[in-house]
Formats: sequence, C-alpha cells, structure tokens
Amino acid sequence: MFRKIPIDDAHLLPWWRRPITLLFLMALAMPIAFNTWSALLNNFVIEVAGFDGSDIGLLHTVREIPGFLAIGVIFLLLFIREQVLGMISLLLLGVATALTAYFPSMGGILMITLLSSIGFHYYETVNQSLQLQWLDKKRAPKMLGWLVAAGSGATLVAYGLIVLSWKRFDLSYEVVYLAGGGITAVIAVYCLFAFPQFEGRTPQSRKMVLKKRYWLYYAMQFMAGARRQIFVVFAGFMMVERFGFDVHEITALYLINLVANMICAPLIGAAVARFGERRTLIFEYAGLVIVFLAYGGIYFFGWGIVLAATLYVVDHLLFSLALALKTYFQKIADPEDMAPTAAVAFTINHIAAVFLPVLLGLLWLISPGAVFVLAASMAAISLGLAFLIPRHPEKGNETRLTRPLAVMAK
Repeated sequence: MFRKIPIDDAHLLPWWRRPITLLFLMALAMPIAFNTWSALLNNFVIEVAGFDGSDIGLLHTVREIPGFLAIGVIFLLLFIREQVLGMISLLLLGVATALTAYFPSMGGILMITLLSSIGFHYYETVNQSLQLQWLDKKRAPKMLGWLVAAGSGATLVAYGLIVLSWKRFDLSYEVVYLAGGGITAVIAVYCLFAFPQFEGRTPQSRKMVLKKRYWLYYAMQFMAGARRQIFVVFAGFMMVERFGFDVHEITALYLINLVANMICAPLIGAAVARFGERRTLIFEYAGLVIVFLAYGGIYFFGWGIVLAATLYVVDHLLFSLALALKTYFQKIADPEDMAPTAAVAFTINHIAAVFLPVLLGLLWLISPGAVFVLAASMAAISLGLAFLIPRHPEKGNETRLTRPLAVMAK
C-alpha cells in the first residue's frame, strides 16, 4: 500500500500502477464531484434556499477561504506524504459533495461548501505539485492538455446522464449529489491503496518559499484568481437569473464546454509546446478582455441568450490556456520549490477571492454589467503582465526585465 518507489523506476511497474496512470485517475475523479456540484449549484440555492446575488457572493467567499489558506499544505506535509494528502483531500471533496443536498439552509450550505472546498483546494495544490514533479519539462504541456481532456471526458459522462435523466426520471438533488460525490470518493480510496508512494527526483522543501525572482508568477496568479472569480461566481448565475435556465439546460451548456475541452485541450497543450508560454498567455488574456466586455454588453445593451451561451463556451476554452502558467513556473523554478510554491501560489491566487465575490455580489444588485466590465479590466492587467514573460523562460531569465537589470547591475 505505502511501498516507496523512485520515480525513475516507475516504468518497471505495470502500466496501471504508474504515476501517469495515477495522474489520469485523479484528473478523472476531481471534476466529477466538483462539476456535479457546480452544475446543480445555482438552481439548488435559488430553488431550495432562495439565494439572491448577495447570497451567492457570500457562498463563494466562504468557498474560497480554504484556497486562501492553501499555504497550510506546507505544514501538513511535515506529517503526511504529499501523495497521501492528495488522496485524502480528494476523498473529502467527494464525501462533502455527496452530502450537499442534505443541508438546504443557508448555514448548512455554507458549512458543507467549506468542507468540500477544503478538499478541493488542498487536492488541487498537491495535484499541481505532483504534475510538475512527475512530468518531464518537454512533455509537460502536451500531457497537461491530455489530463484536462480526460477530466472533461469524465465530466461529460456525468453531465450527459443529468441532461438525459433529470426530467425523465424526476431526479432529486439528493440523488445526483450522492452519485457524483460518491464516485469521486470511491476513486480516491482506490488510488490511496492501489498505488505505491512515488519518490520524486528532488526532495521538496518543507518550508514556505517566497523568492523575488518568482514575482511575475505571483502577480499573474493574483490577477488570475481575481479575474476567475467573476466568471465562476456570476457567469453561470447570470444564465439562471437573467435567462431562466433550468438544471438540464445549464448542464447542456456545460456539456458543450466539455466536448470543446476534450477536442481542444490536447491541441492547447501542443500549442503551448510550440508557441511558448508568452504567446499563449497573451492570446488568452486578450480574448478574455473581449469576452468580459461582451458579457457587460448583455446587460447594458440587451444582447441575447445565444451570445451569452456562446461567450460562456469561449470563456471556458480561453481559461484552458492557463496551463501555460504552470509550465512557465516549471521552467523557471528550482526543483525543490514545486510543493511549497504550489501552496503559496494557491494562497496568492485566492487573496482577492476571499473578499471579491461578496463585494461584487452587492455590486451585482446595482449593476450586473459593471461586474463584467471590472473583469475585463482585470484581464487587461493580466495581458500587460504576460508581455513581460520572455520567449524562452528559464532560471535566470524569469522575465523580460531580468536581463536588462542584470546588465545594469554590472
């Protein structure tokens, strides 16, 4: 169960016990619980608990608190192996998701959301670290693309079942949440016991790491967290509140996203490998500026449901390009910094997420369009930061400012 295997010897194991197989199983398991929760969330809180824009903002603020506290992973790694912590976190996400519908009050929803969020954010922190440790730098962009596609495929099956059976079998929130969370929990238990403990090539630091030369990565993580919250919290809420989408309709829209991700994610990984992180992220952020401004136009100019649904799909595809930020850090970082910096990065990513949803929830009550205009401005700042990434990032060449500063120092 907890037999230790050096990562360089993992190829001697049968394929179903190798690190890449574990990464794919993890990539399949997490989205089933998280996206089942997401697909039903807006309808669940509006129909069962009577949430408005302010309430949904509060809910997502609570959901993001564990992300802000992801730095606690560094402390836990003093006592728990990184791989084991990842599986325990995935199990917590599954169990909490399974129980969501049994807490239909405001207080109950906030409590169960907090627990599932601890599982999600701690899992994602460890998962990112393991990916960057186990994947070769040259293969990482393509493999990350395939991992995204695998997660989309698993979620596609779950969403397809919701769309086809929600009305036909008059499903309840209890049944769907139990199924989605339960599958994730079962996979987590299997992964915990079926795989050996893989030893990375470089022992990971067990203390907090903050390095000046990573400043651009930190800044882009902060802006990504602030910008993404607006989409995660309010784009889906808009589809339900403004256009009256039912559960099977919002899930059908998610299905389109998943098919697009399954097709495009491997291509995105290949594009990052070919064109580099700088060009990829510039393209992403320029596209997001346009998308968020168009979201605002839906409220300011009364643009319709077809445009809103199209923007939702394009938005998801652009966010898939964010895997380039992972590979950018992989190229500039010291090998022993992967685990602690993953924790620090998640905390930085969630600084704005702790207070932004609840504040923007209040702004939503006044002007929903203004929320998306603010998101466009955040994407524009990220675009400016992306121009500072060098064409060939590496240690000693972390930003386009690094070389000029080094010359001035001489």
